[in-house]
Amino acid sequence: MKFINTIGVAARSGKMMMRRAGLVVLVLALAPAAWGADAAHTVVQSGRAFHPGEVTIRKGEALTFTNDDAFIHQIYVTGLFDSDEKAPGQNLTETFPAAGTFEVRCHIHPKMKLVVHVR
Repeated sequence: MKFINTIGVAARSGKMMMRRAGLVVLVLALAPAAWGADAAHTVVQSGRAFHPGEVTIRKGEALTFTNDDAFIHQIYVTGLFDSDEKAPGQNLTETFPAAGTFEVRCHIHPKMKLVVHVR
């Protein structure tokens, strides 16, 4: 007659269930980021430049521009938006509703350029 260690099997089975439950919780916690929900995209204006100089976002997502310089900036994309002047420390959030590649500029500092790829 063979002795079956049902306690050991149950303990291993319980550990496996806990691992699976932990994995499910982790996947559910990361899912919104993977799907792009509430994705935060920030571009900083500093040193008369956009940082980073190029970004990729999804259609309908927004970029928040932060003026981190000691002087005013302005932000525009021809045919999409054209902001007022933004003082140091001010933010501006703009949504990109269509796919494409857009060039963001500053009227005050015309050499400033940001390329936004919208997928």
